[in-house]
Amino acid sequence: MASALALAFVVFSCKGNLSEADKLDLAKVPIQVVDSMFYVESENGRVKMRVESPRLEVYEYDNTSYDLFPKGIHVYGYSEDGRLETTIQAREARHDKKNKDNKELWSAYGNVIIRNIFKQETMETDTLYWDGNLREIWTDCYIRMYSPSGSMQGYGMRSDEMARNAVLQRPFDNVFIIESEETRVVIDSVNLIGPVPKK
Repeated sequence: MASALALAFVVFSCKGNLSEADKLDLAKVPIQVVDSMFYVESENGRVKMRVESPRLEVYEYDNTSYDLFPKGIHVYGYSEDGRLETTIQAREARHDKKNKDNKELWSAYGNVIIRNIFKQETMETDTLYWDGNLREIWTDCYIRMYSPSGSMQGYGMRSDEMARNAVLQRPFDNVFIIESEETRVVIDSVNLIGPVPKK
């Protein structure tokens, strides 16, 4: 009698849990979760890129396949001679995997910082995209760029994936300082300040 009651309780409990499982939206549930993710991409024995994140979530549902990095991401890009050249960090990121069009797109969100170490240039924006086929990074948001020679700001930017040739689409209020042995030139897009003799 006691075993029959226990069996009835187990069947009733499982039935209750199954109805909750039926309500589950599989598109919102990762099929894989990785903590302390570390990924290295290499070519012919040379490291090209390193990606680190506290958490990776993999989603696959029907025709949708993507990775989420809800706790932030750090990307490190290496030059042809193996030196660290570019870093990108963001509060969140998403990687849409190759689909029927064979396209791959990375999106980074929240306090995105891009640094080209060789050029000593830093860019800050809220959203950044990387196209794996075109090998380009871009944003349509407000962006601020600065280096030892000055600073620029504007809306929209396009560059190669290593941030070697970043171009602002709609710049405004920019300041640059160009120094030679005799003069110090301050280029200010608002006040139009020109050459100043060195003291």
